[in-house]
Order: sequence, then structure tokens, then C-alpha cells
Amino acid sequence: MSRKDDITGKGALNGYRSSKANNKSKHLFHLNLQKRRFFIPEEDRWVTLKVNAKTLRTINKKGISAVLKEARKKGTLLKEV
Repeated sequence: MSRKDDITGKGALNGYRSSKANNKSKHLFHLNLQKRRFFIPEEDRWVTLKVNAKTLRTINKKGISAVLKEARKKGTLLKEV
């Protein structure tokens, strides 16, 4: 499975690490992914999603139903819920 957020579709970013001598080495900056279970009251069921910390904060603020509805509208939902 890929290291992507199931709701937003965001993945790792690539860039460089820089030493004190300014030597560059390639590096992947991974997301802070968390595997969480959410209860969707409209469908009366639990779903398990991989979300990053930023998306988790958004879910806490708006609610899982509103976030899923937005993601379906945008078309960014990776895992069909």
C-alpha cells in the first residue's frame, strides 16, 4: 500500500538534506500518517482510513461526514467509503 492520505490523496514530498558543509543528499519527506477508525452515523458503520495529522485535525473540527462529502465532491477520495 502506498503512503498516501486516503481522503486528500497527498503523498510524500522529495527534496534535499543539507549538511553543515552544504553537501546535498536526496531525501523523501513522508507524511505523518495515522491509521484510524471512524464511525459514520449516516451509514451506521465503522471505516478504517489512513489519514495524516492535518486531515485528522480537520475531521475533528468539521466531522467525518462533512469531510467525506467534500472529498467525494472534489474527487480526491482514494479509498471508497
